[in-house]
Amino acid sequence: MTAGHYTVNDLLRVMQRLRDPDGGCPWDLKQDFRSIVPSTLEECYELAEAIEHGDYPHVAEELGDVLFQVVFYARLGEEQGLFSFPDIVHTLVDKLLRRHPHVFAHGEIEGVVADSLDVAQVKRSWEAIKRDERAARAQGGVLDDVPVALPALPRAQKLQKRAALVGFDWADAAAVLDKVDEERRELQEAIEAGSESAIADEMGDLLFTCVNLSRQLGLDAEAVLRQASAKFEQRFRAMEKSAAAEGAVDLRALTATELDQLWRAAKVLT
Repeated sequence: MTAGHYTVNDLLRVMQRLRDPDGGCPWDLKQDFRSIVPSTLEECYELAEAIEHGDYPHVAEELGDVLFQVVFYARLGEEQGLFSFPDIVHTLVDKLLRRHPHVFAHGEIEGVVADSLDVAQVKRSWEAIKRDERAARAQGGVLDDVPVALPALPRAQKLQKRAALVGFDWADAAAVLDKVDEERRELQEAIEAGSESAIADEMGDLLFTCVNLSRQLGLDAEAVLRQASAKFEQRFRAMEKSAAAEGAVDLRALTATELDQLWRAAKVLT
């Protein structure tokens, strides 16, 4: 079949054939729900990277890879009689309509709401609806549905946001900065005492508090850390390039002073 644009139905058929025991792909046939989770996470990170680089043709490609993961799970669900792709779409649309009563009057796609809400009102409404959803799932605790499988940084941020909904929060960023200083001192004491378990515990507290500081400043901790990592990578590569230009192929052969000079020069260049 040749066509200007393939459709979602074409994609579902491709997935069906890949999983067909008679002539399908051996690798795809071996997969199950658990085995493709690493691929799903990897594709999401690759999408995030493409977005950060502003490489939008690549963004479109990575979005396709993420969509393929959804279709893969849908096929597995259909094979086991658990759910299908239409079930996924229905559940999603139903949830979006339910969580946006300020847009969809009476829960209808074309329903128009006369009075608009500001961002703060929307957030309050959103959290109230999600709270009702948790209660319906017998998840009464504020933190009950924060996924354990989330990476540590975004999970810490999400836990803190949830706690803040019931007033368990710092007054402002200045108060969190004081807490950062306190945690740093406690970490220093643990290091001086030489207790590995205490060092790990205090290091965790310091990281957790830094995430809280980022949130208080209106920043996404994951995003700012990724940005800092990218900046470090760029400067380190500039160091390697400068060292190579000066005849130093292996950075390990340089002294600490020479490395510091290269780093300072890289900071100026980048």
